[in-house]
Amino acid sequence: MDIALVFPGQGSQKPGMAQDLVAAFPAAADMFRRADAALGFPLSTLCFEGPAETLMETHNAQPALLTHGVAVWRVLAAHLGARVCCAAGHSLGEFTAHVAAGTLDFETAVRLVRTRGELMQAATVARPGAMAAILGDIDVRVRDLCERASREAGAVVPANFNSPGQVVVSGEVTGVERLIELATAHGARKCMRLQVSGAFHSPLMDAARPGWEAALAKVPMQNATIPVYANVTGRQVMAARHARRQLGQQIAAPVRWTETIRNIVEDHPGITFIEMGPGHVLGGLIRKIVPDAVVLPAGTAAQVEAILSQPGA
Repeated sequence: MDIALVFPGQGSQKPGMAQDLVAAFPAAADMFRRADAALGFPLSTLCFEGPAETLMETHNAQPALLTHGVAVWRVLAAHLGARVCCAAGHSLGEFTAHVAAGTLDFETAVRLVRTRGELMQAATVARPGAMAAILGDIDVRVRDLCERASREAGAVVPANFNSPGQVVVSGEVTGVERLIELATAHGARKCMRLQVSGAFHSPLMDAARPGWEAALAKVPMQNATIPVYANVTGRQVMAARHARRQLGQQIAAPVRWTETIRNIVEDHPGITFIEMGPGHVLGGLIRKIVPDAVVLPAGTAAQVEAILSQPGA
């Protein structure tokens, strides 16, 4: 079977993440030791023990999720072999995908996403914002409602096109609140404020762009060994110079996850997705985009063992 690796983004982290994986597989334990050394503090202890409030902070959640995803990949890489055709990741997960594809080495990536989280948090302090999920089919495009809410209350834009019937919006608190009112009036099934610290993937992150692009410019990047589907385009990228540019844009641009998954399936009919990291958020989204998609979770030791025990593994 052909395989697409998919890596989750912020929100999937929780205390206890990867603890059983590290206990079961020396290769996973090695990745967490390397993360601790690269960052200069015990990220592994934070992942395994919490507290949850500290783990969810942007500058901690991002390296935690990247390390968990790479740890799973290191355990499975030799067994999946040449069947891996491509990779993708949701927001932060795109960086994990680039580690799996060889674009970034692990230590570089874990320090880079720590910096990304710090810059995003600083932008949030400078210009507070909010995010909300809009669920259900509505009779007006969310983009149109965002334009109206921006005129009437405060800047708000679509931030994540997650699946048919699920769009996340991001922006100023007043704009997000007005957008929720408008979406509800136009038939949204449910609107939920998200428990995040800022307006990610929106123009409110523009303050972070100069520092972020400067940080990206300093790190070595290689051409990818497998295609990585980029958040900002939904299309595959392999050249390092294109990956660097798109990762720079990604911080304030929308995540085109629906397009990404549809493009992967179009390019690789019948492909099996493996969700590499904690939780099963991406699996749920992928099945809404492609109802007959096969998605295997690979975040816990038991899930990884199940994949290793399959014929041909």
